[in-house]
Amino acid sequence: MTFHNGGDASRRAPDVLIIGAGAAGLMAAFTAARRGRRVVVLDHAPEVGRKILISGGGRCNFTNTEMRAERFISQNKHFARSALSRYTPAQFLELLAKHKIPWHEKKLGQLFCDNSARDIVQMLLAECAAANVTILTDVRITDVTKPQDFRVQTSAGTFTSKALVLATGGLSIPKLGATSFSYNIARYFGLSVVSPEPALVPLVFGQPDENWVQSLAGVSLPVRASCGKVGFDESLLFTHRGLSGPALLQISSYWEPGQAVRINLLPGEDLNALLAGLKKAKGQMKGPAALGRWLPHRLAQELARQSAPEERPVVEWPDRTLRALADRIHRLDLHPTGTEGFAKAEVTRGGVDTRKLSSKTMEAQTVPNLYVIGEAVDVTGWLGGYNFHWAWASGHAAGEALGESAAA
Repeated sequence: MTFHNGGDASRRAPDVLIIGAGAAGLMAAFTAARRGRRVVVLDHAPEVGRKILISGGGRCNFTNTEMRAERFISQNKHFARSALSRYTPAQFLELLAKHKIPWHEKKLGQLFCDNSARDIVQMLLAECAAANVTILTDVRITDVTKPQDFRVQTSAGTFTSKALVLATGGLSIPKLGATSFSYNIARYFGLSVVSPEPALVPLVFGQPDENWVQSLAGVSLPVRASCGKVGFDESLLFTHRGLSGPALLQISSYWEPGQAVRINLLPGEDLNALLAGLKKAKGQMKGPAALGRWLPHRLAQELARQSAPEERPVVEWPDRTLRALADRIHRLDLHPTGTEGFAKAEVTRGGVDTRKLSSKTMEAQTVPNLYVIGEAVDVTGWLGGYNFHWAWASGHAAGEALGESAAA
């Protein structure tokens, strides 16, 4: 068990008890403490911010300049709008500037630390220290009740607090200690939970006629991946189990079992016209070589094997063969048999139902002074810094509300 900051504050009844010392929990902690609240944060892990530390290849994709509520998935598609509008990427960048943390934009509005994700954790801890927040790690929680105030029994003793904030995240990456704790406590207090599912996760394939997908492990290319009416233009990676890469991680958040995923392997091109041009030029290249002008060699070989008379030069292909091959490459429908699960999922889709939460404060409508923030809520963002920004925004919304209740 480790004590950070706050002197003997943990030995008194805090105004606010936050369970979970990740992105959302720490943001809520110092936001509330700045406004005069005595705050204690509990976490069962030996160190804070473990998910922050491994994110973005160790550099933490902490927000995105293109932040929009439409880029979040929830059964209430408007729920995230309020918190996002009141805590913007520009405000988070002001916090980084205060701590002199250098950053850069990688692509598509994605912002990363120049140095290390540890800069973000140290910044959050510094803000908590300045606001006299007490943080205890390696703490096991055994019971949560509410006879009047909240009563939380732990391996570090029993805490009572008027306000309780659930910030323990979802089920993704269990090796970091992910649990269903927030869901269990929410259910105990009568809140419903939208079934948690892996999101931003690789898809796997087991159908016999799609085994060729795994044979291309290591091949990568830019594609457009779509599912229903949703599509993403990003890179695709073939793996030994199926498909990954940013385009597939994005679409996995929208995919439901039984649905096909459509891949355009040459977005922005007209393969039929390109092949027809080769034919008109009396092209003597055979299928693999012809497709290899625009696709990775191993992929070109496989698609030619499946769809083209590969031993004949393009000039001898019937027009219907050109059209069929182009149609397959632009509209390749694949049928995932599942995902790689929470172990490989970057986030959790689903969570505590937003219908019972205030979109302004994150407080439970039926349980006064109970707040749920971050990934524990049924709000899931796109790949690229959106989920961290939801942690900042929802944590900030709860922290502000807790501060306002103190002033009142």
